[in-house]
Amino acid sequence: MTTENLTLEFESGTLVLQGASREFDVPGFFVWDERIRQFRAPAFFYRHIVKDFLRRKIEFQDKARKYLKFDFAAKFYVEPRPYQSEAVEAWRAAERCGCVILPTGAGKTHVAQMAIELCGRQTLVIVPTLDLMNQWYDLLVSTFNAEIGLIGGGFYEIGAITVTTYASAFRHMERIGNQFGLVIFDEVHHLPSEGGYAYAAEFCLAPFRLGLTATPERTDGGEERLNQLVGEIVYRREAQEFAGEFLADYTVEQLTVDLSAEEREAYEYERQIFREFLRRNNLSFAGIDGWKRFIMQSARSEQGRRAMKAFRESKRIALGTEAKMRVLRDLLVRHRHDKVLIFTAENAAVYRISQDFLIPAITHETNVKERKQWLEAFNRGEVLSLVTSKVLNEGVNIPDASVAIILSGSGSSREHIQRLGRILRKKGDKQAVLYEVITRDTTEEYISRRRTDARQFHDAKSMTKPNLFD
Repeated sequence: MTTENLTLEFESGTLVLQGASREFDVPGFFVWDERIRQFRAPAFFYRHIVKDFLRRKIEFQDKARKYLKFDFAAKFYVEPRPYQSEAVEAWRAAERCGCVILPTGAGKTHVAQMAIELCGRQTLVIVPTLDLMNQWYDLLVSTFNAEIGLIGGGFYEIGAITVTTYASAFRHMERIGNQFGLVIFDEVHHLPSEGGYAYAAEFCLAPFRLGLTATPERTDGGEERLNQLVGEIVYRREAQEFAGEFLADYTVEQLTVDLSAEEREAYEYERQIFREFLRRNNLSFAGIDGWKRFIMQSARSEQGRRAMKAFRESKRIALGTEAKMRVLRDLLVRHRHDKVLIFTAENAAVYRISQDFLIPAITHETNVKERKQWLEAFNRGEVLSLVTSKVLNEGVNIPDASVAIILSGSGSSREHIQRLGRILRKKGDKQAVLYEVITRDTTEEYISRRRTDARQFHDAKSMTKPNLFD
């Protein structure tokens, strides 16, 4: 028989091959269904079936998959740790299928974010509990400019990225299992559990799969099923390998934002005035007294005073860019259930944030009694966020603060960040986190780079190779 009329379709969590007689040489994944007199296979064999047909040059119509392609661009750049980049590269090399094992607090969700960017396909994230579903939703909303859907907890919304629980995925997958190109199983060791969770993987045709967990082993040996349903372990690191380096009391995440076109023009204009003054007066900040000499020279002429104004204006633009306000909004969404401290270098920015986000402000102008009242309210959980300049760097008892966001001044000394770190604490198994928000291609980024080791992550597009599921 000819193969011109072969059609692959998705039906109730399975794949049906139409147009083939019982004698047709099908891949071993299929079985003959006498009821409909057609071949049928579990949906999760989709990638293997497609690869087999293409390898044998068998023409067919693919009406099974209904997922879309997306350019998932993150709202801001988070520099990955070396092992996160290694994990994603190992997963990509395994044809984007497999499990990544990392200890608690090592940033498995960031690995997932990079996988979503790399894949560029409609994505389903499956988690064990409603609490985790809400946390993932907040994380994804604050990370991507994409429609984020929810299935579970009274919601049924499918988006470019959708979050659901294992229980909800089990209930709905036979209807929606063809709408996702990438499926991410958080706490993947739950997948082989009794109660049918494995159907969440079996009824889904997603060709790309990522499992995340710190503990894949199960007392019933069920982890062996993960090799078939998700893929083999492609990357594994243990907690003792990170002790004292990546699993300290808190972690630092550096986020990079860009100036708008108008801000960039103004910034470069002011920096040019400042640099020209330094050149004409043979001034350099390389020496220990460079700043002192600049102050003295700038006070002696109108050009000097204009150069000082240019320096301050360029700094104001870099530290107060609107992009940082958008990042702050996203981070507050991500951590809306956590206690958050926001730091800026300038009081004006403190008061603006306080007004725009309705967050109590503490500066050197705040009197002692008011400061004490806000700190006590914060510790009691009556308010979840405070914004301040540098007055809370040290000597403050904030035992439950788990998130700090440094919006400006973040390129300054490491000692400043270490002092902030002392007020952050782990809360149970949840890692405290300190975000540094840096403006790209400014002196702020230059200073930050000078005091940190440069780590580069391969651009997602450079890691992409032609595949069978485009």
